[in-house]
Amino acid sequence: MNLTHQPAILAPAGNRAAFLAALAAGADAIYCGLKSMSARMEAKNFSMEELAQLTQLAHDREVKVYVTVNAMLKPDELDRAGQLIDSLQRHVHPDALIVQDLGIVALARQAGFDGEIHLSTLANVSFPKALAFIHRTLGIDRAVIPRELSIDEIRVMAGACPKSLSLETFIHGALCYGVSGRCYWSSYMGGKSGLRGRCVQPCRRHYRQADQKGEGGKIARAFSCQDYSVDVLVKILAQVKKVLAWKIEGRKKGPHYVYYTVTAYRMLRDQGSDARVKRDALDLLAQSLGREATHYQFLPQRPQKPIDTRRQTASGLFMGKVQGPVKNPWVVVRQALLPGDVLRVGYEDEAGHTICRVTRFVPKKGRYPLNLGGRKAPTPGAPVFLTDRREKALEEMMAEVEAAAGPLSPIIPTRFQASLPEPLDAPNRPVEVRVSRTPSRTSGRHAAGVWLSETTAANIGKSAASNLWIWLPPVVWPDDEERVAGLLRQCLENGARQFVLNIPWQMALFNRPEGLSLWAGPFCNSANALCLETLKNLGFSGAFVSPELGEADILTLCRQSPLPLGVVLSGNWPLCISRTLADDMQLRVPFDSPRGEQAWVDRHGPDHWVFPNWRLDITEKRTLLQQAGIRMFAHLDEPVPPAVTIKNRPGLWNWKVGLK
Repeated sequence: MNLTHQPAILAPAGNRAAFLAALAAGADAIYCGLKSMSARMEAKNFSMEELAQLTQLAHDREVKVYVTVNAMLKPDELDRAGQLIDSLQRHVHPDALIVQDLGIVALARQAGFDGEIHLSTLANVSFPKALAFIHRTLGIDRAVIPRELSIDEIRVMAGACPKSLSLETFIHGALCYGVSGRCYWSSYMGGKSGLRGRCVQPCRRHYRQADQKGEGGKIARAFSCQDYSVDVLVKILAQVKKVLAWKIEGRKKGPHYVYYTVTAYRMLRDQGSDARVKRDALDLLAQSLGREATHYQFLPQRPQKPIDTRRQTASGLFMGKVQGPVKNPWVVVRQALLPGDVLRVGYEDEAGHTICRVTRFVPKKGRYPLNLGGRKAPTPGAPVFLTDRREKALEEMMAEVEAAAGPLSPIIPTRFQASLPEPLDAPNRPVEVRVSRTPSRTSGRHAAGVWLSETTAANIGKSAASNLWIWLPPVVWPDDEERVAGLLRQCLENGARQFVLNIPWQMALFNRPEGLSLWAGPFCNSANALCLETLKNLGFSGAFVSPELGEADILTLCRQSPLPLGVVLSGNWPLCISRTLADDMQLRVPFDSPRGEQAWVDRHGPDHWVFPNWRLDITEKRTLLQQAGIRMFAHLDEPVPPAVTIKNRPGLWNWKVGLK
């Protein structure tokens, strides 16, 4: 692998037009997904035939193509995912697969995939010691590191990177409120998992938080982030030689966005010392039809909050507000409109928003009628956004690129079948663990579990330590790695021998894991037999199934698993975990959604945890689960704020409806 050339501009492509725009703009690499198994299922994505044609077109121009197979796989999806990878290997020949699920890493090996394997940001490779571990144990070629990292943290990650492992970092695009791979909000509220590309973005909605007395409170988009844009600061990032790819987010965006952002960052990379070029590049980014942007935490000495409830965070370029009578509304546009432009009237998360296509040229400050063809009239004062544009010059460039494409070729069906591990046939007696934030005495019925913290490490008694389960945090940041490792050493010195790891790579924090009972926790998002086999090969003694799974999937996994399995039977499961919080959002004070859903935010370690006011609870299924082979049942107890009332409502999550 050549690790010495300048960083590649990695462009998103969610449809054919965006792919062609990326090529026309001079992208060095393009990432895209198929119509299934991708973490952006709302994008149009590609058929195998189309992707084979476009990949050859890209390769003819010496542009690499990375295919995202980065959804969390359910137990019955392994054959289908393997067939996709087998067909990619036979017909498409992508340069790399981008994955989050360890089962897909195993499938790629089984299918003989000969390209690189890149771990998605959803895999949460967030601390330095993880890098050597994933390279040594899994043969990973590249890690996509979190958006939350500062330039100093990126440098630390690069310094820990093995010689033949590279890094990829985001430089532009949408910011999720939750840490990638640690957001369950959409799934908890309706079974549509962000880990499977189906997030409905509840963080973009309005919420209201009253004061400490339960009075007042303004309605605001308190979790809706601005876009991330490193822009001119890429000159600093360029000094980190281990970062081989600068990634632009946006597989749901159109060709205008792709062309403008790729062009801008090529200019900043290649001619960033030229003041005029910098101004032109910034102007292109401003016209790329994204949200208002932030540097977030890129500069640690000048961090920026990505949430400002006073600012606009809807996608697209704000053009004005609906004016005029209900029967004949219009908008006075802030910038000129071109024929073919796409306008969205209203916010994308609100019922009644409408898409309309512009039919004629409108000058800046001109009036454009919003005749929506008999559809519901727009609300007076509703915002209007420009969300896509097809300039004639760009269309001509894309057509010129496409003219060199070869014909579509038929795809020969594959008969690939996944090779599954031998299931466990010697179950042990089940253990029930009640997990709290501070050490407590073991009850007669439940073993004790506790989250790792300074309080935990300092209060473990040697006599009780061997029966205690220590739960590690679901996120570890570069500047927190040494603290966490130190707490683990202290726990081990005090006799602790049982740990639940909530990132598989936390195995790297143990100098000698032999003789310990290490379980992969529920935040490892384990959902299929090949993922579990990989965890077994890494040295885990058991694994919790993903709490997102429904009944049928859990029972299937019990029959297939090579490891003892655990489930979260009840407790306060977080909607998400985040590294940031809006300035006007108070900790431990409830907030409400327009639908009457209530939640609160608490801080644990460096992160903010968002909890709903009803508990996950499948205790009525305990007998069934024990008969199926579950060997550890966990109850997660959080300190509930006095102002929060826990609702008595079903907490089955996806048990009945199944994970979508």
